[in-house]
Amino acid sequence: MRAVVQRVAQASVTVSGNTIAQIGKGLLVFLGISKSDQESDINWMTDKIVNLRIFEDDQNKMNRSLLDVNGELLIVSQFTLYGDCRKGRRPSFTDSANPDDARALYDKFISSIIEKYTLNVQQGEFQAHMRVNIVNDGPVTLLLDSQKLF
Repeated sequence: MRAVVQRVAQASVTVSGNTIAQIGKGLLVFLGISKSDQESDINWMTDKIVNLRIFEDDQNKMNRSLLDVNGELLIVSQFTLYGDCRKGRRPSFTDSANPDDARALYDKFISSIIEKYTLNVQQGEFQAHMRVNIVNDGPVTLLLDSQKLF
């Protein structure tokens, strides 16, 4: 499971001209799911994201988590995070999970966060063409991978 995590002042998702999700201060998470992902990846990733200390404290040091600042969370599915661009000019998506398996894990990921934490959790629309509007705060952008270290 891979995630691009961005600290945001606000973010929203629009599908077919309609805003379907929006948050204020918090995290925007682009979530990619691979063929080999399991529920253990969900547990690792959810815990890591909500507890990352990437919000500033009173001394302007990144010392607070999403939970500490009462932030909001916007999760957007992003199969292209498993795009392999090493060969040729077109990405290969052979490591991405098939849509049915990805949707099941994506839904479990969201449910896991909602069940474990008291957060406002919003989401994009799985397999839809989305427009994501972001006001990045910092900017702070992190890459997480539940199966390997960068």
